[in-house]
Amino acid sequence: MKLNGGPDLKTGDDPRTRDAVGRSVLENGPSTAAALGKRLGLTPAGIRRHLDLLVADGILEAREPRISSTRGRGRPSKVFVMTDEGREKFEHSYDDLAVAALKFMSAQSGEHLVTAFAQSRADDIERKASPVIAKSSQKLDALATFLTEQGYAASAGPRGAGVELCQHHCPIAHVASEFPQLCEAETEAFSKLLGTHVQRLATIAHGDGVCTTYIPNLNPKIKNKEPLTAGKARS
Repeated sequence: MKLNGGPDLKTGDDPRTRDAVGRSVLENGPSTAAALGKRLGLTPAGIRRHLDLLVADGILEAREPRISSTRGRGRPSKVFVMTDEGREKFEHSYDDLAVAALKFMSAQSGEHLVTAFAQSRADDIERKASPVIAKSSQKLDALATFLTEQGYAASAGPRGAGVELCQHHCPIAHVASEFPQLCEAETEAFSKLLGTHVQRLATIAHGDGVCTTYIPNLNPKIKNKEPLTAGKARS
């Protein structure tokens, strides 16, 4: 998404900076104002102005943080999450034609063909990712890198006794919200690629800020704890 830009990237009214703020939330997932300001080198007042405008435009939504993620005293900082409208204004590889085609397929030939299509897509992910993962000693890191290159802005990190895979962007979120078979088949592909059981905890298609997949039986000693986005995620 590009808005009408001005010359100064640091000014509170520069649409290009506002674009950078929105894109940072898209690629890194739900973020506080402090985290965004630090990430982009903006003052607290500057980041607040941009966030207020993005919320007013319906691009971002301010949410209360999860109770489990708040520590210490004082009121916890709100996190800013990309809305469905915001995702539509940023990069998406789907269009309404895909939804219409799948609906027609389902109505005319049966739901099984949609399921078959979802499986075919998952098989393609598995086929492309397998050689990448086979070359790495850290399967989850390799999968996160592969998904980032496919436009998912993925990251991997420890969680409890296992690890989790986070996809901060979903190029097919709009389609998947209509046809959850796509998410289900994708999750099964991750299980096959990692060689262990995985559990999908949240999806962007269902309104969550991030697609989260928990892997309870994988070695938690992984390197990639930050979203692999810089110069990799594709439109």
